[in-house]
Amino acid sequence: MKHQFWESFYIVCELKAKTFEPEFAGKLNFYVNAVDELLKTEQDNPTIGLLICKDKNQTEVKWAFKGIQTPMGVASYDNVRMQEIRNTLPTEEDLGNFILKILGILY
Repeated sequence: MKHQFWESFYIVCELKAKTFEPEFAGKLNFYVNAVDELLKTEQDNPTIGLLICKDKNQTEVKWAFKGIQTPMGVASYDNVRMQEIRNTLPTEEDLGNFILKILGILY
């Protein structure tokens, strides 16, 4: 069985329509931990948290994430290459077929 890279870990992505605030780090950490507890298996790689904000102050980001061991990152809209991200994600049809395969409808 071929194992797809995108199937081996979870990504928690949160999109904020405003500038980064330090409390966002705690909330994202909570979401990543929830995924780890509820969905992640021992075979999965670590869950990754990604926070995309309108803007960010690098010092605030650094201080907010200091001491948090969870793999997380923050990006602002201007440094996110959306087309590159879209090109690496499965298509809607791929996801639909994957779900059907899991349910045993598609062989």
